[in-house]
Amino acid sequence: MVSPADPSSSPSASASTPPVPTSPDFVSLGFQQIDRDLGVLVECLAEVLAELGAPELARLVPWRSQPAPGPDESYPPQLGLVYSIAFQLLNMVEENTAAEIRGLREEALGVAAERGQWGEQLTRLKAAGLSGEQVAARLGEIEVEPVLTAHPTEAKRLSVLEQHRVLMQLLQQVGRSTAPLTPGSHLRRELKAALERLWRTGEILWQKPTVHDERRNVLHYLRDVFPQVLPVVDRKLRAAWEDTGFDPALLSRPETLPRMRFGTWVGGDRDGHPGVTAEVTSVTLHRLRANALVVSHRQLTALAEKLPLAEWMQAPSPRLVALRDRNRAALGESAQPVLARHPGEPWRQCLELIRARLPVSVVPGQLAEVQEGEGRYRDARELAADLREVHASLVEVGAARLADHDVLPVLRSLDVFGFHLARLDIRQNSAFHVKALAQLMSAAGIDGSQWEEWTEAERLRFLQRELQSPRPFLHPDAAASAGPEADAVLSCYRVVARHIDQCGAEGLGALIVSMTRRTSDLLVVYLLAREAGLLRHYPEGMVCRLPVVPLFETADDLERGPDILRAFLDFSVTRRSLAWQAKREGRPDRLIQQVMVGYSDSNKDAGILMSNWALQKAQSQLAAVGAEAGVRIQFFHGRGGTISRGAGPTNRFLDALPSGSLTGAIRLTEQGETIAQKFGHPVTAVHHIELLLAGVTATTLLHGTLDPAPHPLAPLMDRLARASMEAYRSLIETDGFMQFHRQATPIDALENARIGSRPSRRTGQASLADLRAIPWVFSWTQARYYLTGWYGTGSALAGLTDAELDQLRANLRGWPFLHYVLTNVESALASTDLELMRDYAGLVVDDAVRERIWARIEAEWRQTRVMLERLRGRPIDARRPRFTRTIGLRTAALGILHRQQISLLRRWRELHATGRATEADALLPEVLLSINAIASGLRTTG
Repeated sequence: MVSPADPSSSPSASASTPPVPTSPDFVSLGFQQIDRDLGVLVECLAEVLAELGAPELARLVPWRSQPAPGPDESYPPQLGLVYSIAFQLLNMVEENTAAEIRGLREEALGVAAERGQWGEQLTRLKAAGLSGEQVAARLGEIEVEPVLTAHPTEAKRLSVLEQHRVLMQLLQQVGRSTAPLTPGSHLRRELKAALERLWRTGEILWQKPTVHDERRNVLHYLRDVFPQVLPVVDRKLRAAWEDTGFDPALLSRPETLPRMRFGTWVGGDRDGHPGVTAEVTSVTLHRLRANALVVSHRQLTALAEKLPLAEWMQAPSPRLVALRDRNRAALGESAQPVLARHPGEPWRQCLELIRARLPVSVVPGQLAEVQEGEGRYRDARELAADLREVHASLVEVGAARLADHDVLPVLRSLDVFGFHLARLDIRQNSAFHVKALAQLMSAAGIDGSQWEEWTEAERLRFLQRELQSPRPFLHPDAAASAGPEADAVLSCYRVVARHIDQCGAEGLGALIVSMTRRTSDLLVVYLLAREAGLLRHYPEGMVCRLPVVPLFETADDLERGPDILRAFLDFSVTRRSLAWQAKREGRPDRLIQQVMVGYSDSNKDAGILMSNWALQKAQSQLAAVGAEAGVRIQFFHGRGGTISRGAGPTNRFLDALPSGSLTGAIRLTEQGETIAQKFGHPVTAVHHIELLLAGVTATTLLHGTLDPAPHPLAPLMDRLARASMEAYRSLIETDGFMQFHRQATPIDALENARIGSRPSRRTGQASLADLRAIPWVFSWTQARYYLTGWYGTGSALAGLTDAELDQLRANLRGWPFLHYVLTNVESALASTDLELMRDYAGLVVDDAVRERIWARIEAEWRQTRVMLERLRGRPIDARRPRFTRTIGLRTAALGILHRQQISLLRRWRELHATGRATEADALLPEVLLSINAIASGLRTTG
């Protein structure tokens, strides 16, 4: 029987019909490359282990011709390390292969072939009827800001990540090499040396990383990765623009390109983190500024070397001479050595004078230090003005090509990184702020002890009255402590105010209020800011110099969010502050209020469907509140690294945003392990930044053409989400559930893991409410339940009629939100392993608790699987072969690790239960190794 896909099956086909060209099978090509490259790396790893005198470990390396270890073997203690490294190699191979296949697909099918990248997104816009002029007119309004955080989801040591970067570079050389990788070849020796280094480095974090460690890691990406890859992203935009048929002249100026910004929470996020002190924040702001100046120093050095234009070939324009003279005068005597170095090369001399005016000392092998002073640039705007003069001087002598090719990228980088590198947010919990305010009120002779007993109306009246006066509660010179929370908030805010006075506000983001439950939670921040000089009296009235941003996290808070925001925007201090901040940013006609929405706690609180639906509805309503008030809402998406915490393909996530919620500017957190996964290697970093910029551009412009009215299936989705939440909450509120969770997952071992500087619990209470969402998700993932990514969906779908299921099925492709959410649920379910889940449940000591909870989980698992197949029409392995093969490649090796972990957990807990704490402590590193190895295999923690 002839396949319908075969051209010869068509009635019109004949022997004389030329064959129809077919595109390569990229999925098969990709897996062939994975098999080849992975084979090379695991053989090298096995050779290294054997040569180090560990043949029994070499035999355990997976994906080789040797038989895998049997299920009943007794595994050596270092099995976890062997498998962890093997999985890390697999992840690198898959990452490298994905990049190469993307390139092959674009080469064969055109730039529009790769989903989510510039070519495809520009083609979508053109198909929607938008001209190049219309797109270009909006490009400059696009602003994308990834915010790097140090949430405790990175289980690898920083030194291990550095070895990964070396191995990735070598792996790329393997793909390019035409010479055989013989045992004596130089490249094979390099690979083996890198693998031995990785093996000897070890995997376990023996101590929790400090904020200093996390800051150093984030600075690597901000200083060394992003400045390198952004020009590549711009080149890809220009290439796709021309390929789409748009006029390249429309993108000739840097300001016409979409804007990229970066933010960070490392050193500013103090929500439940006692280690983030005012001193830490001060040092962080200093290090960010110093490293931003290093970026400019590097780029000006390279630019000067590119422009050794000889004076005898082209006389310098009067503009350049005047610029050189101004900079020479600014530097005084220190200008003479610079001018003496390159006689007859005026452009190079001028650029080296410009570099000398940077307020930084850069000495190889030493930390760069900021050096403000006479003759130095005060801010990035002054430097940008001089670089524009250099550009104009080149154009004047007929070197416009060099001006655009060499100078404009430096100006573009300066626009992104400035003298601040990234914007540091200051985040704190609303409950902490309330304690701080109560302490300040008491110190000022006002009884604030009953604040929580006041009605919201009473709070608002008090805050309104206080915010009409610039008078602080305490005298600025008061030395006495007002209380621990008040002292912590005020010392931080004073550091921030001082930094703004000295360096400007470019390096600071927002004052973010976690767990915003009511309008007064936001206005309290204004009073605290008044104490430290962040809220000041200007001619127009009291103004806050930094934005105050609500963070709506739980399902209930998301539902209350629109009313909270409406009241907040009605406050005169808020309106004045937004106007003042807009004027400072150079956009006085655009008031922007940032609103952060959290994915983690809403999921932990209400389950996957209700979390996503609550976020969808809240964003629509919050955007509408902003429109009513004449304010643009910029959403800040607090996404994590797993489906349960908002992760998913970037382009599908953006497509699924509600119409009207994206007006051009967006912030998104990049947390823990996802930073290394997305940005650890230049080619991958280019891809993910391109997905963000291209996706936000297309979604913003398409939102302008769509009806913001609720989807016709919104009432059905309301019922589906509520039924899902009821099923989910019924499980987690069942008697004995927390006991099941504590014993059927490695949560107790995770609380001993050194995977982040922040505690895993907010206050130390052993309750679900106190447990942070990250270890909650991490623990279910380790035990292969992925419970937070699917539970409740099957029950909800089973409650629908056949006609309602038909409605959902008919809208799966047409409603991006529905497609995104159900695809993510399906991915989470496909990542589970029922047999392993049952084995982990066997760790629960109480038989009655185990059987009762396990029976409910298994029944929901089976029902969800059945209902998704009914809805989709086919099982996942038939529809998503690449995803299925990716999971299948890991199954056998992960099974060995999971069974080892179950055995280790049982032994470790027995040792604790029988009072043998010393023996338990000796076993803990092996337990933690198993956690790291499984996290590497699953490519996720929490």
